[in-house]
Amino acid sequence: MLPIPTSTRHLGPGAALLAIALVASPASSQTSGPTSCPRGLLAGGQASDLWCLDLLPTARAESARGAAVLSPAGSPFGISVAADGTAIYAVSIEVEGLSPLPAGSRYVAWAAPPSLAPVLRLGEVVGGAPLRATVALDKFLIVVTRETGSAEHAASPPADGDAGWTGPVLLRGTSPSMRLQPHELPALLAASMSAAVAPEGSGGHAHDGDGAAADGWIAPPMHPAVPMVEGLDRLRPDVAPWVPADAAAAPRARPTEIVPLANGDTLSLVAGPVRKSVKGRDVTMYAFNGQIPGPMIRVPRGAEIVVMFENRTDLPAAVHWHGIRLENRFDGVPGVTQEEVPPGGTFVYRVRFPDGGIYWYHPHHREDVLQDLGLYGNLLVDAPGAFAPVHREAALVLDDLLVADVGLVPWGAEAATHALMGRFGNFPLVNGEPRWELDVARGEVVRLYLTNVSNARTWNVSLPGARMKVVATDVGRFEREEWVENVAIAPAERYVVEARFDSPGEVPLLHRARGIDTVYGNYVQEEDTLGVVRVGSDPAVDSGGAIGRAFEVLAETPEVIADVARFRGRLDDPTARTLVLTVDVDPLPFPLGPILAGERTYFPPLEWAGTMPEMNWVTTGRRVHWALEDPATGRRDHAIGWRFLQGETVRLRLVSDRDAFHAMHHPIHLHGQRFLVAAVNGAPIANRAWKDTVVVPAGGSVDLLVEMSNPGDWMLHCHTAEHLEAGMHTVFSVERGQSEAGGRK
Repeated sequence: MLPIPTSTRHLGPGAALLAIALVASPASSQTSGPTSCPRGLLAGGQASDLWCLDLLPTARAESARGAAVLSPAGSPFGISVAADGTAIYAVSIEVEGLSPLPAGSRYVAWAAPPSLAPVLRLGEVVGGAPLRATVALDKFLIVVTRETGSAEHAASPPADGDAGWTGPVLLRGTSPSMRLQPHELPALLAASMSAAVAPEGSGGHAHDGDGAAADGWIAPPMHPAVPMVEGLDRLRPDVAPWVPADAAAAPRARPTEIVPLANGDTLSLVAGPVRKSVKGRDVTMYAFNGQIPGPMIRVPRGAEIVVMFENRTDLPAAVHWHGIRLENRFDGVPGVTQEEVPPGGTFVYRVRFPDGGIYWYHPHHREDVLQDLGLYGNLLVDAPGAFAPVHREAALVLDDLLVADVGLVPWGAEAATHALMGRFGNFPLVNGEPRWELDVARGEVVRLYLTNVSNARTWNVSLPGARMKVVATDVGRFEREEWVENVAIAPAERYVVEARFDSPGEVPLLHRARGIDTVYGNYVQEEDTLGVVRVGSDPAVDSGGAIGRAFEVLAETPEVIADVARFRGRLDDPTARTLVLTVDVDPLPFPLGPILAGERTYFPPLEWAGTMPEMNWVTTGRRVHWALEDPATGRRDHAIGWRFLQGETVRLRLVSDRDAFHAMHHPIHLHGQRFLVAAVNGAPIANRAWKDTVVVPAGGSVDLLVEMSNPGDWMLHCHTAEHLEAGMHTVFSVERGQSEAGGRK
């Protein structure tokens, strides 16, 4: 059982009455060893109660015990998820104390959902060696049975209609997600108490898009598959609402244009208001050069350009060149590398491009507002021979807006709203439009540059009916290309995939994910059609067949393999620095505090959907304080003060604090440097690529090998925009001068 809070600081007024009912979870084993789940953290730095399950004996095997350690299954995206949105876990099972087997018998491990259908045979359990398998289920049980039959039978999956195991169950355990159970009674009790103690004049605001309240707020519409907890309609953020000043005379937003630039060229980049139709209503948004997304800047690797930036918005701004290892003073971070550019002000950036790949640019002041309103654009840095030949290329910028029937849901004026889980939109956009379309010939190969510019949403995109392989990510290519059925892409990440469309007809571009209904303890399927590829019947032109042959090969990238090889000996270095990603929450409006406290029994690896929009909406940056903490010193955020020497290579561990008021995943971005992902939850990564953004799962850990190559003062922060605005950032320094190997300052 989790300890009952001795203080109700996190829960809000009146929460003590419900603390016992709301803060409880099954007790975990107090023993530690290879066959039990320890308290606290596992060896990889991940939280035991979210990533491990004890296998408890039945009466048939009272001396036996076991444990199954979970981790995201191997994936080029770090996030491991099926095309339909179901999480995929790598499972390592160890047992001890089972009796010797009679001839012809075997111990076999199985997984099944609570309904026990389907049953998945994981494999044979052998004492002294872990069984490694993969499970793609939301909630599941793992059981170990004694089976009779041949070794081939023990290793084969159940046939159609086969119930699975036939022998006695000896060990069994339930996944951490099984703790996700209905808790509507406490929520309804809290709501009734809220109604009883509601102050005079605090009547409910309009919600579900019915209209704007007298104070100017428009509540976010509820998720269509999740019930609203009564009483929450009385709550509103403790900040004033803000939307851009109406600009009826502003030009209409235009589609992005590709702007090729050479070394020494200059670009004028103006951020200003535009008009755009959103769900049938004209609204004021912001755009770079009148385009959403902004101009796609295409430059050769090694070039340097001049960007003349002018701010014509209502808010101070700056432009950050995300992922580019440029000169520090042009990184675009107010308070670190430059002053804010006020409305009407200008700033001149000199941007050099040392690495090929797909990058993007966006504001770095009130990112939760300005970026969400349309200020973002791609940077494509060409490197000779970087990619195989294709028929065409297309850039897909993924975004979402939060919209009610009467217009855009306002943002917070003094601080960000949605500070706890981030602002999930309900109106998907690809390249600024609700539907992306492409016409191709049969057999055509298309290179897709994917960029996620959403405030909080991780996308899980697929093209059912097309074959896909992933070839590159943030700062260039993977060591080896991989076939994939879907692409999981967190905020600020980029992936490059190549797709071939072999059959005439329509291929939808889908986003499919599994959200959580915490009221009834259910998983909720989300599916959005983001666009369509229309495949003609005439074959694509492929002179000599070079494009088709290149697509069929999973190519290696010698340049990347050689580059990574210089650091391969450092990938197993001891952890040099650790950052814990945590949150402090001041008293929340009642009954929100106790309701959210009741959800601490289980946190999913990644929150895919905004299934609690009204609860999340009223948590602002005034009450929610996301933080980075150095456990070695206890210092937080900008007081951490890390200093490195140029040329150092540092193993950095990022840990999502399971004991935080709301543990969740975080897309962490390092400015000015590049890194290799060494391990997730302690499991090494097999196929590497240079990155600048990585997702740390809830209660999990990620180990990075960071090449400190670029001198200056640089930010490290969460790229969930509301987490950044609520304090989740720090600055580290890279000092000029070459370090000795392994040296630190």
